[in-house]
Amino acid sequence: MNYEAFYKISYGLFVICSGDKNQKSGYIANTAFQVTSEPPQLAISCHKNNHTNKVINDTGVFSVSILKQEADKSIIQQFGYETSSKTDKFTAGLDFRYGDTGVPIMLSECVAWFECKVTMQFDVGSHILFVGEVMNDELLEPDMDPLTYDYYRTVKRGIAPPNAPTYIDRKKLKKEREEREEEQRRSENQEDKKDVSDNNTTEEKEENGAQCLVCGYIYDPEKGDPDGGIPPGTPFEDIPDDWICPNCGATKDMFEVIGK
Repeated sequence: MNYEAFYKISYGLFVICSGDKNQKSGYIANTAFQVTSEPPQLAISCHKNNHTNKVINDTGVFSVSILKQEADKSIIQQFGYETSSKTDKFTAGLDFRYGDTGVPIMLSECVAWFECKVTMQFDVGSHILFVGEVMNDELLEPDMDPLTYDYYRTVKRGIAPPNAPTYIDRKKLKKEREEREEEQRRSENQEDKKDVSDNNTTEEKEENGAQCLVCGYIYDPEKGDPDGGIPPGTPFEDIPDDWICPNCGATKDMFEVIGK
């Protein structure tokens, strides 16, 4: 199986919420899509282990908020790498409202939102596919681009959380890449091998950095972490000890140096 082929499928990034004023829950999703026009219905995919899965079943409602392209990564960290069963994700500083059904709707860092009432659901293995009729919606930022998973992965250097339907173990990607390189070495002459070495892919260069053991984020010394105050060209060992993973907030000691 060619795992990297899955990266070619297009996705957005969304905040999915459910519950009411007594119980609020939410998570980051990259699987939300329109399935019908009359009546307008959206489908979302929720991992069976997500606390929000239970809340959707309890209340029968969910909301989908589309993140803007330049969304602050803190909202992705908060809703993507913490559980609503132990953490109140709707903290001070985040703007949200309750819909007509009582469901919480995230407004911060979003370009549009939809309020949905569950009409059907399907067990699809590790996830439950919920289909909901759109009861209300609003376009918040008509001139802003939505955040796509491709932009999140290639520009923001993030990866899907382990419970996401698109999550792929990087060990599988590495093994697949090594097998492909071995096949190339057997079929190409020495000059061809030199060309391949001189034209390493971005992902291969990333292996000269460090990997977060919590979320899988790869720190690339060539790119650094400008948003976190780390300029390009900074070796991982020179990063201050109080630096945290820009993707999930893990501390520096939760990183493993790779590529040496």
